[in-house]
Amino acid sequence: MQMLKLLNVYNLCSLFTTFTEKSSIISRLNKLLKNDCKQLIIEDFNLHHSHWEKWRCFTRHTMTDILLNIITNARLKLLLKSDIITCEAYNQFTTIDLVFNSEKIQFMTRKCKIQIDLHQRSNHLSIITELYLQTISVQFLTQWLWKKMNTEALNAYLQIHLSLKHSLDDKTMMNVRVCKIIKVLQKIIEKFIFLTKSSNWARNFWNQSCFKVVMKSRWLRIIWKTQDTLEAWNEYLKHNDHKNKIIQQMKCTHFKTQMYKLSKALKLIWCFAKWARIESQLSKKLSQFSSLKWSDINHMTTTFEKKIKILREKFFFSSSQANVSNIAKSFISLTVSFNSRITEDEVKQTIRWVKADKASSASDISNRALQASLAELISVLMSLFNACIIHKYHSKQFKKTQTIILHKSKKSNYINSKMYRLIALLDIMSKTLKSIMIKRLSDIVETHHMLSNAQMKARCKQFVISMLDLLIDQVHTV
Repeated sequence: MQMLKLLNVYNLCSLFTTFTEKSSIISRLNKLLKNDCKQLIIEDFNLHHSHWEKWRCFTRHTMTDILLNIITNARLKLLLKSDIITCEAYNQFTTIDLVFNSEKIQFMTRKCKIQIDLHQRSNHLSIITELYLQTISVQFLTQWLWKKMNTEALNAYLQIHLSLKHSLDDKTMMNVRVCKIIKVLQKIIEKFIFLTKSSNWARNFWNQSCFKVVMKSRWLRIIWKTQDTLEAWNEYLKHNDHKNKIIQQMKCTHFKTQMYKLSKALKLIWCFAKWARIESQLSKKLSQFSSLKWSDINHMTTTFEKKIKILREKFFFSSSQANVSNIAKSFISLTVSFNSRITEDEVKQTIRWVKADKASSASDISNRALQASLAELISVLMSLFNACIIHKYHSKQFKKTQTIILHKSKKSNYINSKMYRLIALLDIMSKTLKSIMIKRLSDIVETHHMLSNAQMKARCKQFVISMLDLLIDQVHTV
């Protein structure tokens, strides 16, 4: 992969033709140019020279000699044909907008010319430059805007496309039913819920007030573009100034709030001062997976393939059968009668009890989708869950998990694979059925006293106080 360096330069027009100040952009251009990379320069130099103006050049700036030396040393070539008019102002026709490219990019240049239909209310004519490039698509983190979904349209779509008439008589029909439900839910998510992507320009001070003034400013700009009147232009400028004031006010408020919080914590203010002094001017570093150490040797691995191998050996090892011969066997002969049929209330309570934005599996179906379409899905899910109990079968789709590796928090370093842990994301319908069965089994076990009083873990209404009371009773008994 090679990088294309694009420089967009604007040189301030000087009153003196012999202006050669070292701080000017022309003087600093030499540091930015390199001979070993592909470069494209688009510039508004505000300089006149016979090299690009020929017979219309009546004045010559001394700074053009510096510019020509820089262009010659960097082996740049003028893309626009000489003597092409790029600016029309005060009854004068000049060529002060230029485009240069390096030798390594000349074969990639398709065209470079004046484009009249791209005129943008300026004295400068628009220049279009096209290159033959193979770009790499940048992947942004996307998320669903669940709060803006159309619930009525979603339920209407489900009512039409989720007409399941076939009965669940065997395991094959159950797997087909689960796949059909998942596909329909994925379609309504893509159809009725919008996607948003993260922005590099997102700021913490942004709120609803900033959003409203920006949207109104955009709308007034569209009106001005459409009507092209002086009143629309003045209205747009007036509101644009108001927009800048609101955004600046929110920036100051957010900055003062953060500084107030820092002033209350002495440790944080020194960390902030260190960051401002050392790292504030640096570009944001990309997050990288830490190097890992092999368990038997002190060799550090840096390649991605070796890191995967270490984590696979750590978490996905071949398990051996446990030896239970030394455990005393005990059986409880107890007959328990209960209603095995799952009711609508159980399904509704479980779906509403689970968090709406709980992490979903590879199917990308959130519990918020089930909550929004509960009126149409309740009968379908109830028949499916009852079929799972009757046939004593768990669908293949329910068993598919998405395993994610997370690092444990508050560790000094992460070079050891023991500093990581796994989480398995299940399908949301599988979670619903699992929660219903766990609640039922828990109620049966607690009602019939099938567990010992010494069992504290994974039991409802068992706290540390209960454990201490049990320990005190055992001490007094002894």
